[in-house]
Amino acid sequence: MCGIAGIYRYSSGNGLSIEHDVKKMLSLIRHRGPDESGMYLGDNIAIGNVRLSIIDLESGQQPISDESGNYWIVYNGEVFNYTELREHILKKGFKLKTHCDTEVVVQMYAMYGVECLQYFNGQFSFCIWDKKKNECFLGRDRVGILPLYYSNTKDEFAFCSAIKGLLSCVKVGRYISPESLAQIFTFWTTISPNTPFKDVYELPPGHYMKVSRSGIRIEKYWESDFSNSALSVVNNEKDIVNEYRELLKDAVKIRLRADVPVGAYLSGGLDSSITTSLIHETNPDILNTYSIGFEDSVYDESIYQKEASKFFNSNHTAFRCNSEEITGYFSETVWHTEFPVLRTSSVPMYLLSKQVRASNIKVVMTGEGADEFLAGYDIFKETKIREFWAKEPDSLIRPKLLSRLYSYLPIIRDAGPTALKLFFGYKLNETKSPFYSHLLRWHNTSRIKSFLSDDISIRLSDYNPLNLLSEKLPEHFHNWSSLAKAQYLESTIFMSGYLLSSQGDRMLMANSVEGRYPFLDHRVIEFCNRLPDNLKLNGLNEKFLLKKMSKDMIPESIRKRVKQPYRAPVPENFFSNKYSDNIAEILSPGFLKSCGLFNPEKIQTLMNKMNKQKEVSEVDQMTLTAIISTQLLYKMFISDSINADIRNLENLKIIKEE
Repeated sequence: MCGIAGIYRYSSGNGLSIEHDVKKMLSLIRHRGPDESGMYLGDNIAIGNVRLSIIDLESGQQPISDESGNYWIVYNGEVFNYTELREHILKKGFKLKTHCDTEVVVQMYAMYGVECLQYFNGQFSFCIWDKKKNECFLGRDRVGILPLYYSNTKDEFAFCSAIKGLLSCVKVGRYISPESLAQIFTFWTTISPNTPFKDVYELPPGHYMKVSRSGIRIEKYWESDFSNSALSVVNNEKDIVNEYRELLKDAVKIRLRADVPVGAYLSGGLDSSITTSLIHETNPDILNTYSIGFEDSVYDESIYQKEASKFFNSNHTAFRCNSEEITGYFSETVWHTEFPVLRTSSVPMYLLSKQVRASNIKVVMTGEGADEFLAGYDIFKETKIREFWAKEPDSLIRPKLLSRLYSYLPIIRDAGPTALKLFFGYKLNETKSPFYSHLLRWHNTSRIKSFLSDDISIRLSDYNPLNLLSEKLPEHFHNWSSLAKAQYLESTIFMSGYLLSSQGDRMLMANSVEGRYPFLDHRVIEFCNRLPDNLKLNGLNEKFLLKKMSKDMIPESIRKRVKQPYRAPVPENFFSNKYSDNIAEILSPGFLKSCGLFNPEKIQTLMNKMNKQKEVSEVDQMTLTAIISTQLLYKMFISDSINADIRNLENLKIIKEE
């Protein structure tokens, strides 16, 4: 895993200028690749990388070219089937000078052009410079595991693995987009390709782009497709379980390819336990596992983590996180997420990766993706219950199913029928809406928008983020089942835009640790998307296929336990007069007014309300977390200077274009 950055100038100019700007970007992402750094420099092109060496430690330095020397690549990520592709290349008569996947990627592009992306099984973002055509080719993995941001002006195109890199360049303005805030305060993230910042975009997952003097062209090469999910399955259930197991086992096996030790996150849940089991089965040598627990028993899963680590006889490191640490490290995590966050869950993940790196582990396997593609989340069951309830909207019995579903939330578990209807009855009868599954969540989130400043509220008065999302739905989306629609929305918006970034890659790479996700192998995703709904959500039994498969693989208590979603507590000092000095500063009326994002009087009213309450509601917690993180973001990236110290690139190797 690495970080990449570059600038392509549309007309020949001062090469020293773009060299310096790329160095600034690389210095700001040095945490993504502390081992080595390199740059390819031409008259109107500068592309560079910082490297976290995992495969071919000795000769995998970047930038690197194909055999002809025409194509030069900077690359972030892993193509896990590089061994097979390497053999394919050699059989075609080409020579390779390294054993790293980076050279495989650039050589495959030299052979197949954009079609090379169809061959890759992995997580990646990269830029390839074509000397003859004077053209950049950039690609990003199918589900957006790894970041790739860009900006474009009339003079130049710039890209980077982090937004802060682009904002450090003088030609990129630094402004938070009100429309992006409206999206984040609805969907938890922006709708791709938008980011929180005006004129800074991401290359969407499953897309590539070509940049030349003729302009920019962006094309899709992959999309999650549920078109066949309603088809009957020819094979019986046992055959399907076996096929899925072999596919997932191979996804784990190829993700163990590394020239450094690979560890695993062990949360105590079904997904991470199965991943750990398959790692143990593939490579029974010493397995390093890591988990995080909380002092608050409502959030803690330590008992299951200990049981799983004992079952697998792993070398286990358990880390415990307290409220003071969540408060103390919150600003640091926002610096790395570069997005407003609506939960504090990023902080424990940041601290966990810190522990992993302290153990000299660079790579961890994690279980993300199973909940999205095998219907593990409560939102899928909630949708099913609400559809059932909508058939008899006056029923007092049917909404009680929701109190059972959210038994881990006392305010819902103990609620009566009237309270349940008040909370869950929002647009109950709009079952034909393409967004039915998420309307309630987005409605609750959108309450944050009521705290925006008057100026921004006026600007957004006629803006509805759902209209933008409607334009981006797949062609056959309306023909899919209710579950398939919900899975698509959850995986393409929440997972790609929020979970994999704010709790995944950014928190791991902040401490120079690479995450690998076998459930997000595109073969596994495509297999799951073809399954009938009842093999994913059987009644209200989530991840039905995975539970069938896991028999005898993991402890029975974990296989049968009630799913507990990963959450982290919101510390009391977030909403009392005990909050830290930096949070006190950003919530001060003067700073709030100077930023112009939120209404200071409304925020003070919220704070007073939270100070008086014994129990703070989930919505209020989410609102305050969103406000604090947005204000931090403004201070870090708008009002303060972004300091880029290029002295940390003392070993930078520069290759000059011939």
